Amino acid sequence: MAARRYFGTELFKFFEELKRNNNRNWFLANKSRYENEVREPMLAFIAGFAPHLRKLSRHFVADPRPSGGSLIRIYRDIRFSPNKTPYKTHVSAHFTHFRERDMHSPGFYLHLEPEGVFAAAGIWRPEGETLAQIRNSIVHSPAKWRAAIGAPAFKKRFDLGGDSLMRPPKGYDAKHPLIADLKRKDFIASTTYTKKEACAADFLEHFAGDCAASTPFMRFLTGAIGCPW
Repeated sequence: MAARRYFGTELFKFFEELKRNNNRNWFLANKSRYENEVREPMLAFIAGFAPHLRKLSRHFVADPRPSGGSLIRIYRDIRFSPNKTPYKTHVSAHFTHFRERDMHSPGFYLHLEPEGVFAAAGIWRPEGETLAQIRNSIVHSPAKWRAAIGAPAFKKRFDLGGDSLMRPPKGYDAKHPLIADLKRKDFIASTTYTKKEACAADFLEHFAGDCAASTPFMRFLTGAIGCPW
């Protein structure tokens, strides 16, 4: 199958303009641009990624529906935020495990905005029980954890990030050799791309290859919380 270019510079231009005009009137006047230059390309990318994702794991979902699928909505939740701008100035997709379909479950993630493009894998802000399961798996299977984050392809492309506790979590040995990892509040790994790379015809394959490189890390996390890989 021939390579396909999904994203163009017009996507980034749309968000540059939205950032300067983040209001309902401007968005409604430019909604067709959003649909044609942002939403539809991302939905096509999600559909194109689906067979690649199935090769990694049949338990993760690439759903190209415009609502309720892998595409994350552009509308911000402003109910409890001091920032009342109504729209996100980026487009993103989250490919989640079929058992735990929300932003706080294991998943692969893609994010495009004018300031940068990145992919991520892992679990962002897991709830208390999930977080304890991951920490306990690290304590009980330290060799597996080290192998997961030390896999050569993973280390070459990804950096572990997210927030961590200032002090060791309650119930864990402060002198544990993996205490830096046990203090993590997020179990996220990310890698970046240039806008030129995101607009290239081989970007889907590039992203799919990076997701494949993250599978040892993802396999550990899904197993830690009792989900099938």
